Amino acid sequence: MFGSAIVYTGLVITAAGVILFLKPIERLHVRSGSDALAIAGIGALLVGVGLTLPASESRVKKVESRLDEFMPAWQFRERHTIRIAAPPTTVFEGIRNVRASEIALFKTLTWIRRGGRRAPESILNAGDSTPLLDVATRNGFIYLADEAPREIVIGTVVVAPRGGRGELTPQTFKTQLPPGFALAAMNFLVAPDGPNGSLVSTETRVFANSAGAKRRFARYWRLIYPGSALIRRMWLRAVETRATDPATR
Repeated sequence: MFGSAIVYTGLVITAAGVILFLKPIERLHVRSGSDALAIAGIGALLVGVGLTLPASESRVKKVESRLDEFMPAWQFRERHTIRIAAPPTTVFEGIRNVRASEIALFKTLTWIRRGGRRAPESILNAGDSTPLLDVATRNGFIYLADEAPREIVIGTVVVAPRGGRGELTPQTFKTQLPPGFALAAMNFLVAPDGPNGSLVSTETRVFANSAGAKRRFARYWRLIYPGSALIRRMWLRAVETRATDPATR
């Protein structure tokens, strides 16, 4: 998150420098094109720093979930939670059945992510008739765990050396792979919260097993993190709607 904040701060400063180059504003002490270019240069420098900032590794101290089992170490992570006024069984059904069209801004953000290009069905180009987890698991992701009504974990390969992509299985996540791989796993975890409520979290972790794979994924992660975090939060809101609104079931 820190690296992403630096990147986007740098992008804003760069954009401001470009605007001021086109129209200098004296009251901002920008009196010439060279002043504006200096501002844009500072912004570009911050972008470069943010994209290349080292990513430290974290590791679970105790295995408490299936996500911990399959992804006990990571360099990149995001986690979001929500309390839903519905029992775990109902919430879990909502997790399974949420569609892309039910997640606010999902299609807009994934369209931006793929650069507006046409693409085959995938989690970045999901239709409205199929649950999003079904779309994901027939297009690059696999189920690592599916234990109703507690936890679903899906995983994929996000970086692989040339010619290194083979059959993806749950065992892939427990095998020491050759250098050059980065694996990602995401879960939904549901815990009872009171007599008729649930505490729901979704967490994404990425582990790169070489310095090159880590650098390569870091650049991608720091660019997409704000949109990814927003999608995850809206995904949880869509689960809440499905679990609490009978009309959506």
